[in-house]
Amino acid sequence: MAELVASGALNDKLARKVLEGVLAGEGGPDEVVAAQGLVVVSDEGELAAVVDAAIAANPEIAEKVRAGKVAAAGALVGAVMKATRGQADAARARELILTRLGQAD
Repeated sequence: MAELVASGALNDKLARKVLEGVLAGEGGPDEVVAAQGLVVVSDEGELAAVVDAAIAANPEIAEKVRAGKVAAAGALVGAVMKATRGQADAARARELILTRLGQAD
């Protein structure tokens, strides 16, 4: 399971779910991941669509980020994580949010 986390295929939350499945006798880590569909959403197109939806649904927060309050992007990352049931690559989602709102480094 450590390999799955290190490779980015699982985040901490998903790794806990996999561990619970393994301990419940559902099989090895790879079997639990496959059976429950527990993979990080890192596909650029899919993640971009969720980011765009989060920005559109939260225009006030998006405006704060555009105005330079980069810390407000955390709320948008939270919206992305909620929309993907915790399966998004949070770091990549944050990068996309900042890029789309003109605050990329």
